[in-house]
Amino acid sequence: QVQLVESGGGLVQTGGSLRLSCAASGLYFSAHTMGWFRQAPGKEREFVASIRGSGTSAYYEDSVKARFTISRDNAKETMYLQMNSLKPEDTAVYFCAASPKATYFEDYHYWGQGTQVTVSS
Repeated sequence: QVQLVESGGGLVQTGGSLRLSCAASGLYFSAHTMGWFRQAPGKEREFVASIRGSGTSAYYEDSVKARFTISRDNAKETMYLQMNSLKPEDTAVYFCAASPKATYFEDYHYWGQGTQVTVSS
């Protein structure tokens, strides 16, 4: 059974930083593209970033480029999202997801339960 468990969310002031983690189990981790998505209240879920299985290729949504960094540790079967210079518009529930395909922002088969990130102004 595949499990993805996010952690690291919380309340932070504008300009602050948070590091999200996503611990995976039950899948061949290094063979999966991993992604971060977020959903703000009243809005649809949106893509944030993704990273291929080898960790050598990453892709970001334009609004988070230069502020967020996605990474993974295949030995620990964990993915990370370092979020710097946070803005109130980054407030959302952040989800991690896994895809067996070499994808960017679609065809994710497995999802975590989400972790809340709140950025105060």
